[in-house]
Amino acid sequence: MLPFEVVSRDSGSAARAAELSTPHGVVRTPAFMPVGTAGTVKGITGWELERLQPEIILANTYHLVLRPGVDRIEALGGLHRVMAWDGPILTDSGGYQVFSLAARRRLDESGVVFRSHLDGSSHRLTPESVVEVQSRFGVDVAMVLDECLPYPVAPAAARPSVERSVRWAIRGLERAEGLRGAGTDWRGGLFAIQQGAVDADLRGWCSEELKQHPFDGFAIGGLAVGEPRPVLHRAVATCAPLLPETRPRYLMGVGYPEDLLQAVSCGVDLFDCVLPTRSARTGKVFTSRGDLVIKNARYADDPRPLDPDCSCPTCERYSRAVLRHLFVAREVTSVVLLTVHNLTYFLALMRGAREAIMARRYSEFRTRSEALRRSDRRDPAAAGEGDSRA
Repeated sequence: MLPFEVVSRDSGSAARAAELSTPHGVVRTPAFMPVGTAGTVKGITGWELERLQPEIILANTYHLVLRPGVDRIEALGGLHRVMAWDGPILTDSGGYQVFSLAARRRLDESGVVFRSHLDGSSHRLTPESVVEVQSRFGVDVAMVLDECLPYPVAPAAARPSVERSVRWAIRGLERAEGLRGAGTDWRGGLFAIQQGAVDADLRGWCSEELKQHPFDGFAIGGLAVGEPRPVLHRAVATCAPLLPETRPRYLMGVGYPEDLLQAVSCGVDLFDCVLPTRSARTGKVFTSRGDLVIKNARYADDPRPLDPDCSCPTCERYSRAVLRHLFVAREVTSVVLLTVHNLTYFLALMRGAREAIMARRYSEFRTRSEALRRSDRRDPAAAGEGDSRA
């Protein structure tokens, strides 16, 4: 089991700072994982990713199975070599695609059959095969196969799916234990995924079932699938305490700054989201003073940096006016520059949260951060530009 230690707790909330030891290094939490769905964090080179120093990054098993393929990744030296990244990597199992590609899949007790969105070819993922694939990738943390449900869904309709996800998780764990005990080189961990839509009783049942087994960590799945923000926040506040105190907690696919800060206060350790990189491609920028859309005409002559509190190369060297010009001119450079900034902001937000927890002043940090982001909201077009789901 991967070593995990809580090193500090906040005095006014359930926020905690912890360390998860993996084969490729220690992950200090709370931590945000940049998403490299197809084997690269879009808009970022390997050396720039090293400069940003995320604690851990994420890739997606479903997309990597389609291309470049498991055999090719293994032949090229594993996913770390493919991504030019020596730090920890977590891979999702393909469970989210059960939701997002519902029209292209068939699900039964044995697993899921997908019809590729690339060429129509058929691919079967089972609880055992997704663990095998992730082990062949050489990742530090693998995820079990689960079924991500839509919102809304009635508890009576959700329960059979949740029960199946629990059975799949146990089958995946049995395969992982077999691989780790069979003399293979893989020493990564396996996280289970709590499901149950927004039904507290179903989430509680799922958690109790999963807690009986030696998973390396536990994720909260099935949120950020269209529910209103108040519903999301209530669900996280309910779901997080149901998971073991002694293992890492990972909230899947949630990425707006206010959502991250709320989840940290509930005791969540890990996060991932495509929001920073996807938003950069639409011109949306996240800053400590609120969000802005760089293509807006109001920035055409603005000499200020994107964020006066940011020390990233984009903010140090480029004005809003120049960045707007590059974006409107469709220069690829603009997307790279905005991606660097957005990732810097998200990573810095979590580092600041960790520092505040270590000082036992997280609640103050959260209040100050949220107030500052509200203080400079003068760009109504910024709302709704991003998408927090992979």
